[in-house]
Amino acid sequence: MYQIHTRFLAIVLLFLAAPVLACQDAVVLVHGNTGSPSDWDNTYQELRSRGVPASQIFRPSWGSGCAACNNHDGSEEWPVANAMADALDASCTGKLDVIGHSMGATLAAKQIADYQLESSVDTFVGIAGAFRGLWSCGTYPWNVWNSTCGYWGLSVNSPFLNWLDGKPLGSQVYSVKSWIDQVVCATGYCTVGGIHSSRIAGETATYSYNYGHFGLQSNTAVLQANLID
Repeated sequence: MYQIHTRFLAIVLLFLAAPVLACQDAVVLVHGNTGSPSDWDNTYQELRSRGVPASQIFRPSWGSGCAACNNHDGSEEWPVANAMADALDASCTGKLDVIGHSMGATLAAKQIADYQLESSVDTFVGIAGAFRGLWSCGTYPWNVWNSTCGYWGLSVNSPFLNWLDGKPLGSQVYSVKSWIDQVVCATGYCTVGGIHSSRIAGETATYSYNYGHFGLQSNTAVLQANLID
């Protein structure tokens, strides 16, 4: 009897000493134009190392392989909107953290605005986004004639970007930018109206790195995890 009691006590003490994972927000990671969920592998591994369950991390795949064909209206939206709905259903806290890269940042922002999810988003992080447009797309309506640069696209002063500007996206909003971005700064100019195009109206803070457009996504996994921690 004494041995059974001692063994039971040891099990109880071991259970009490085991770390208890805090309830965490579900995370939605939205890749960029012609990207893929695997683009987030570094971020995914960092989140998993911090105890975020795989079931709480959502990486929707959206868009076609045609870079000039994708925009922010229609079939590109549904995978992202559905991922946010699934994440909310699965979230331990009932809230989301959303991280988007490049066009995935503005696409994710549109879903938050369209479905008025801002009160359900704890943190929004836009990485190398073009929230103020791309000079390589021209200025609307004298824009480069393709879907990505059109009405629902990323031309400077496009109706879509003008509508999105200032929309609340979450309790905390961060932008991550580069001054050597091969996409946002493709023409040699990173700013629109004197402000870096990756910056988000009303943001909590912004961060700059010399990683370029794609390096900002893959090389800032620790920062991303810290911002939503």
